[in-house]
Amino acid sequence: MRIRAALTLPLLAVLLLAGCSTTASDSVSGEDSEPGTAQPGLSGEVTVFAAASLRTAFDEIAEAFEQQHPNVDVNPIVYDGSSTLVTQLQEGASADVLATADERNMQTLVDADLASDPQLFATNTLVVAVPAGNPAGVDALDDLADVVTVLCAPEVPCGTASMTLLDTAGVTVQAASLEQNVTAVLQKVAAGEADAGLVYATDVAGDDAVESFAPEGADEVVNRYPIVALDGASEAGVAFAEFVRGDEAQQILGGLGFGTP
Repeated sequence: MRIRAALTLPLLAVLLLAGCSTTASDSVSGEDSEPGTAQPGLSGEVTVFAAASLRTAFDEIAEAFEQQHPNVDVNPIVYDGSSTLVTQLQEGASADVLATADERNMQTLVDADLASDPQLFATNTLVVAVPAGNPAGVDALDDLADVVTVLCAPEVPCGTASMTLLDTAGVTVQAASLEQNVTAVLQKVAAGEADAGLVYATDVAGDDAVESFAPEGADEVVNRYPIVALDGASEAGVAFAEFVRGDEAQQILGGLGFGTP
């Protein structure tokens, strides 16, 4: 009996040490994981609200995320002006993730106790967009005062940036219309309903219906994009927000002209 006990105790000690070693290793691995790291077994649905200027990028990012997590479905992403999205969430709309085109609108959501700790993931700057062929001959920012110009409304990020750019340059524009998102501005310019409009550099990339140029001072007016998993978000929603800040998503954003924060 003594011999059996003597053999059993060392064996038990080895097993206990092995168990502790495995637990510690797992813990360190979790703490050191980078944004965008795959999480085995992740499943469910993700609902994302995102600024209109993110449409092309987030459609690609959502596809890449689903490929990495085949048991997760990203619902059709809701795109609109950042202020509109925040208002919808304040009024009870349900989503897991919000990505805005500025920090001011995101802060509104944080102040409403609907989210915490948003993280920056991209930047963008303004360009002057004109219809293909530039029929009005717009070649400088101050030309916008003399042609039919459409702008984003002041409450949305592209509108705030536009006002800052124009005010700094001392240019006064009586906009033909004030749109609730940057996509609407670009659509009016592309359709020839306006001679010019201020949109993001990423919006005009690859669009043959418009031409564009970066006006003087645009590099001083930079929009910074934050993302957050909303309070009560699903595990898959939290993972999506992290994925956007990871290497694969950052490559997609960079390829479409977004800068890094």
